[in-house]
Amino acid sequence: MSTATQTDSRQLDKSSDASPEQLLDQLLLFEPVPAPFISIYLDARTNETGQRTFLPFVRKQLTEKGRTYAADSVERASFEEDFVRIVRYLEDEIEPSLQGLAIFACSAAKDYFQAGQFRAPFARNQLFVLERPQVYPLARLIERYRHYAVVLADTNRAQIFVFSAGETIQKDEIENVKTKHAKVGGWSQARYQRHEENYHLHHAKEVVEHLERIDEQIDHIILAGDEDVVIPLLREQMSKDLSDKVIDTLSLNIDTPEHELLQESLKAFHANDSLTDMQKVEKFLGEFRGDNLAVAGVPDTLAALSNGQVEELVIASSTQRLKYDEAEVKKVLEAYQAIAEGPEVLNEKSIADELVRRARQLSAARVTFIEDATRLEHVGGVGALLRYRISDESAAPYSSGDGPSRSEALVQNA
Repeated sequence: MSTATQTDSRQLDKSSDASPEQLLDQLLLFEPVPAPFISIYLDARTNETGQRTFLPFVRKQLTEKGRTYAADSVERASFEEDFVRIVRYLEDEIEPSLQGLAIFACSAAKDYFQAGQFRAPFARNQLFVLERPQVYPLARLIERYRHYAVVLADTNRAQIFVFSAGETIQKDEIENVKTKHAKVGGWSQARYQRHEENYHLHHAKEVVEHLERIDEQIDHIILAGDEDVVIPLLREQMSKDLSDKVIDTLSLNIDTPEHELLQESLKAFHANDSLTDMQKVEKFLGEFRGDNLAVAGVPDTLAALSNGQVEELVIASSTQRLKYDEAEVKKVLEAYQAIAEGPEVLNEKSIADELVRRARQLSAARVTFIEDATRLEHVGGVGALLRYRISDESAAPYSSGDGPSRSEALVQNA
């Protein structure tokens, strides 16, 4: 007989019951208003004395940016209301275990206020005041800490974890009959060994069946346990599709604490990401050089996203890696303004945000952030793998047909 239990340990912040993905989708639906919209991303990890240091940063940034609005203006009134609410939230509503914090506020937009508290950190403190939410850092956190499963097993027990955004969102436990080692001789020893192996095989089958039933969208699995005994048993019972999702194995004891398992598995997960990032960039560049299903550079990528052609957006994780011709970018945004309004101010951060926004809303594209973007620098720091190509006539006024396209101009440098 076996027993299996399941728990959902997702801890949600006090201001919103949305997951990071749901929060991002809510922010993308925000309609700009003629008032300042504040977006704040904070590294909420404690220092060596156990203190958080983001509050002085927030006060200083809000004070300096608030002074840019006329004292008696509607914008200043909205900003000051948000200032008070944000500081009050930071003083009273922060959970002890969080590592990353995001706040979005615009009092003039029907007292709009959303906050997300995460167990995964943002790389640094950032504060933006624009006409709508700045979503790039949140999208990057979601992609870097996306769903994956870890199976921690021995020959009669197993725990299956689903981790996302730096925390456990599901935990299943399976326990089967525990066999005892016995010393007997001859045929009895052989029968006992077969009996024991059958128990272990049954356990492995049940663990794999349970893993297959997990309803989360899991693309990556890490196996942990005895690499000589348990992990080969699990591998033998897996279908090819399931086995292909296994990205690493870890030699860990079944009693490994959950926080340690998360830490060790994240290292393996991010190491695999680094490898697959390089593979994706090379695949993208190969398609691009062959003038196949790929475009490169900010203007052509924006156009393809606006047309709904993009399967996957490949973009440098640092917005400073984006290089572009401002006139060409403006031409794209103007050509597609009936489909989506572009940002009021053009810079690396607003363009990066617009690329992510159009990927989510207009192309339903996967967004992959490349940490080591050296190879992408040759094509402006961004590109896209396409589902299909369309003619210049069907695309938009941006592709006029006069001379080479922006992508073609980049081919020789890729």
